[in-house]
Amino acid sequence: MPSLSVRKIDEKTISQLRIQAAKHGVSMEEEVRQIIKLAVSTPENLGDLAVRLFSSAYNGEEINLPEREIHDPMSF
Repeated sequence: MPSLSVRKIDEKTISQLRIQAAKHGVSMEEEVRQIIKLAVSTPENLGDLAVRLFSSAYNGEEINLPEREIHDPMSF
């Protein structure tokens, strides 16, 4: 598998990366792999992205929207 070397990363970025990796319970190297993969991949569609980002906010429950009211067009 190919490897990549990145130079000139400032200390603050490295420190933040180390903290983020620790929060996720992975090595810094794995954290960077995940960040790169996420940065270059695109969701199939916007709806998939919304589900991935917001579904945990609703504890996996279905979102029930109220029925739409149909209105007659406005007359001027």
